[in-house]
Amino acid sequence: MQVAIAEAKAQFAELIRRAEAGEAIELTRYGRPVARIVAADRPVGRPLIGVLEGRFTLPDDMFDGDAEIAQIFAQNTQR
Repeated sequence: MQVAIAEAKAQFAELIRRAEAGEAIELTRYGRPVARIVAADRPVGRPLIGVLEGRFTLPDDMFDGDAEIAQIFAQNTQR
């Protein structure tokens, strides 16, 4: 849901209640999004890169593959 900042000032308590219920409230200025109101326990856009770092290891033979498959990939990259 998008709400202009000026309007949000008048409805702040209601917007907080809606955010607690799981709704994301996007605040806008001159029609452009500038901020979000979300529930505190809700994760906010955390990057996924590196999230499993140190939780598993790759096998030593991971890159030892089938020669035929390697040839197919090599042919497709030369196009």
